[in-house]
Amino acid sequence: MPTRPLARRGCLALAALALPLPPVATMEALAQAYPARTLRIVVPFAPGGPNDILGRLAGQRLQEAWGQTVVIDNRPGGGTVIGTDLVAKAAPDGYTLLVVSTTTATNPSLVRKLPYDTMRDLTHVILMASSPNVLVAHPSLPARSVDELVRLARVRPGQMAFGSGGNGTSTHLAGELLRLRAGTDMVHVPYKGASPSTHALLSGEVAWMFGSVLPMLPHIQSGRLRALAVSSDRPVAALPGVPPVASSFPGFEASPWHGLSVPAGTAREIVTRINQEVARFMNEPPIRERLAREGTEVRTNTPEQFEAFMAAEIAKFAKVIRSAGIQPQ
Repeated sequence: MPTRPLARRGCLALAALALPLPPVATMEALAQAYPARTLRIVVPFAPGGPNDILGRLAGQRLQEAWGQTVVIDNRPGGGTVIGTDLVAKAAPDGYTLLVVSTTTATNPSLVRKLPYDTMRDLTHVILMASSPNVLVAHPSLPARSVDELVRLARVRPGQMAFGSGGNGTSTHLAGELLRLRAGTDMVHVPYKGASPSTHALLSGEVAWMFGSVLPMLPHIQSGRLRALAVSSDRPVAALPGVPPVASSFPGFEASPWHGLSVPAGTAREIVTRINQEVARFMNEPPIRERLAREGTEVRTNTPEQFEAFMAAEIAKFAKVIRSAGIQPQ
C-alpha cells in the first residue's frame, strides 16, 4: 500500500505543527510583539526621592512612546529586598521592570541571606543617572581641599570624626571609601538619617560628611558649611568650581546611582529595546538640564556596560564594607 507511509508521514507532520513552539521561538515571537499590554515598574522605595522620581519619569515616557499603560508599583521595605525579590521571581517577559540603585550593589554584602542572586536572577538593562554627594566640612576645620583634610587626619589619627545618615548608607560608604583610599584613621559617627547628621555637622559635633547636593546647597551658599569636593568622577553642574575627590584620589567614585533591570531570561531584543528607548529620552536636553539643576546627572550606558558596572560596584562596596567592619544584618 504505497499511500500508507505517505499518510503516516503527513499525520506526523501535522502533529509536529500542533506541538508547542520551543522556548527560543516563543521568546522571539513575544519580543516581536512587545509591548502588547500594561507594563509595571517596581520601585523598591516609598514615593518621593530620586529613585521614585526617575521610575515615574521612565514610566511616563515609555507610556508616551509605546502607547501602553505603565503602572508604578512602590514596594518599600527590607532595604529594597522586598521589591527586588518580587521582580527577580517575575516572568521574564519584559512587562515587569525594577528600579535599581546603589543599594542593589551593597545589599549582597549588607544582607546576610538575600532571597535572590543580584547578578544571576536579574538582567541589568541601563544606568539612568547618578546623584553625586558633596563632601562638606564645618568652617572651623582648617581644610579647604580633600588633600588638606587627609593631611589633618594623618596628624590626628583616630581624632577626626565624620558623620553619615546611618550605617551602610551611601554617605557612610563614601566616607569609608575615602578613609580606605587615603589610608587614614577617622571615626565614623552614624545618625538616624540625613537631617540629624546635617544638624550634627552644622553644630560642630563632627568635622565633615558626605551629603546630597540639593539639601547642602543653602548651607554652602550661606557659608555655614564648606564644600571640599564631590563624590563623582567629574565636576557637578550645581557646584561649579568644586573638584571631584578623584582629582586627589584617581578612580574615586561613590555617587548614588539609579537604573533599570528586568528578570533574568528576558529576551535580548526586549532588553535592547528598553535600553534604547530609555537612553533616548534621558539624553533629551530638557531632561538633562532639569535633572542637573536638581543635582542629578544623566549617565546612560548599554546593557553589557551596566552588567559590568553592577559587578564592579558589588565588588567595590564589598571591600569597603569589610574594611569598615560592617556586619551583615
